[in-house]
Amino acid sequence: MKNLMKIAMLSTALLSVGAVQAQETVVWWDFLAGGDGVRMKSLIERFNEEHAGEITIQPTTLEWGTPFYTKVQTSAAIGEGPDVMTYHLSRVPLGVESGALAPLSTEDLSSVGLTADAFQAANWEAGQSDGQQYAVPFDIHSIILYYNKDKLAEAGLLGEDGKPTGLDGAENFMAALEKLKGGSQYSVSLQTSGDGTPWRVFYSLFGQQDGVFLAEDGTFFPEDSIPKAVAAVETMASWVEGGYAPQLTEYEGSVALFTNGDAALHINGVWEVPTLVDLEAKGELGFEWGAVALPTFFDHPATWADSHAFAIPNNAGKEMTPEKKAAVLEVISWMNENSLSWADAGHIPAFNATRESEEFKTMEPNATYSILAETAVFDPKSTLAGVASPVYDAVANYISPAMNGEMEPQEAIEEMKADLQDQAE
Repeated sequence: MKNLMKIAMLSTALLSVGAVQAQETVVWWDFLAGGDGVRMKSLIERFNEEHAGEITIQPTTLEWGTPFYTKVQTSAAIGEGPDVMTYHLSRVPLGVESGALAPLSTEDLSSVGLTADAFQAANWEAGQSDGQQYAVPFDIHSIILYYNKDKLAEAGLLGEDGKPTGLDGAENFMAALEKLKGGSQYSVSLQTSGDGTPWRVFYSLFGQQDGVFLAEDGTFFPEDSIPKAVAAVETMASWVEGGYAPQLTEYEGSVALFTNGDAALHINGVWEVPTLVDLEAKGELGFEWGAVALPTFFDHPATWADSHAFAIPNNAGKEMTPEKKAAVLEVISWMNENSLSWADAGHIPAFNATRESEEFKTMEPNATYSILAETAVFDPKSTLAGVASPVYDAVANYISPAMNGEMEPQEAIEEMKADLQDQAE
C-alpha cells in the first residue's frame, strides 16, 4: 500500500474510499540502447507488474544525443512531449533556456522521498538552474581505470588486494606506464580521436587542479585557470608522445585494444563494465580484470561525471492533472528505490539509500569505484556544455589534436577558449 499512500498525498481528486481508482498511463521517453536499454525495459516491466491497476508506463526509446534533445524541445513546444523522460544532467541548462523542462517543486519531490539529502550534493545541484530543480538524478556515470591484473602483477604494480598500486601522481603514473610498456602493445588504451573520452579525461585532470572552466562572469578559462588546462592537456599528450597510448584511435578501437589483451590499462566510462563481464562469462577475455577510480594526477581526487536523470517536459498548453503528476512522481521515486539492478550496467546509484545498501556494497567492481560519487565534477552549467554539445565539438577540434601532437597544448586551450567565447556572445 506504500505506493497508493504516496499517490494519496499528492492527488486532490482521489475517489472515495471503496471506489475503484482509474489507472494512470505514464507516457515515457528514453534514449537508452544496448545493455542500458535492456536493463531499463526490465525495470519498467517490474514497475508495471507491481503497479497493476494503478499506474502503467508506456515507453518509447528514441535516438541518443542531439536527435533526442531536439525532439524533446520541439515536442514540448507544441504540447506533444511525454509525461516523463530520461535526461542527462549536463543538458539541463539548455533544456531550461529553451523552455523544454518543467520545474519540480520541493513539496512534490519531498512527498515521495526525493529530497536533497537523499543524494550527493553536487549530483542533486547538477539538476538545478538558479536554485530551481528541473531533474532528479538516477545514477552517476563517470570514467574509471580498467586494468589487466596479469600484466600489472608482472610489472610489480598489483597489490596483495588485487588492486593497482603506485599510480597516483602524474610522474608515478608515467613511471608505471614505462614499466608496463614491455608487456603490451600499449600501456594504456583510451579514445584519442574525437570528443568523448578526451573531454572526460581532460575535465577530470582539470578538476583535480580546481580549474575553472566557466567563470561566473561568463568567461571561459579565466586567466589563472589557463595554466591548469594546459597542464591537463600536456599530461594527456605525454601518454601518446611516449608511445604508451595509441595515436588517433576511435572509441571502439580503444576498447578492443584492452579486451584483446593489447593494453594493460584502459580509461573509459563505467558503462563498459558489462562488456568485460559478458566477455569473461563467455570465456573470451583471456585475463583477469578489475576497475578502480581514476588515479589522482594532481592536487586531489576529482573525476568527470554526468547522470542519467528524470525530467518532466514543459508541455505547452497541456497542464498535468494532480493524478498524473502523482503517478509520474511515483515512477521517478520507484526507479531510484529500485536502482540496484541499474547498477548492473556499471553505473553508481545516485540515490544514497541504494548506494549505501549492503547489496550494493557487495557488487563489484562498482563498490570499489563508488567513491566517485563523492569526488564527481559535473559538466559546466552552460547551454554550450553537456553531451553532444559545442564543448564536445571544441574538444574534438582542439584537445584531441593536441593529444596527438598536432597542436601545442597552450595553443589548443587558447583556441578553444576563443571559440567558446565567440559562441557565447
